Amino acid sequence: VGSVVQGVGTTIPVTIEEMEYHVRLVARANPKALIVGDLPFGSYHVNSEQGVRSAIQLIKAGASAVKLEGGTTMYDTIAAICRVDIPVMGHIGLTPQSYHRMGGHKVQGRDFEGRDRILEDAKSVDAAGAFATVIEGVPTDLAREITNAITIPTIGIGAGPHTDGQVLVLHDILGLSSNPPSFARSYASVRDIALGACTQFVHAVHERQWPDSQHSFD
Repeated sequence: VGSVVQGVGTTIPVTIEEMEYHVRLVARANPKALIVGDLPFGSYHVNSEQGVRSAIQLIKAGASAVKLEGGTTMYDTIAAICRVDIPVMGHIGLTPQSYHRMGGHKVQGRDFEGRDRILEDAKSVDAAGAFATVIEGVPTDLAREITNAITIPTIGIGAGPHTDGQVLVLHDILGLSSNPPSFARSYASVRDIALGACTQFVHAVHERQWPDSQHSFD
């Protein structure tokens, strides 16, 4: 939401109220989909009780589950949310809400210390009761090791081909992003199509070609 809808560059400024709004709209349009509401920065970091309250808020808005970032440090929060019967998806590796600590969006787990930390994060997320975890921005072999080491499905984004599933940001898939990450692939050029259509409309108005008689009333 923050990066591709609000245009703020990172996910950090997004609030729980804004996520609630977007979850409600998505749930209205896709009532049969598995909707995972992303808990924003600051909505679960104080303590487990805050995390449970925020998760309930998104479930009431129409989410089927919630996702939060972090591993070993979030064990208690994940477990607490699961105890109130809310499914939790984890998110490890490159965690966008840790943008400032990581010094930007950088690949994680390239050294031994980083690899061990992320592997332990994965095991903690699994042990806490999450039903799946996103693995973002890590080397291919680390993602494969994690996938083989834990019992829950792994969903990769910028993590190579050896995870159980894959995800990309819709705007990157459609070619709407002006500066997509290096791991993303566009399967269409919707941005170019949209810009072309708007350019044609402006030209038609300037040339008094629009509206024409076919699209006017007598």
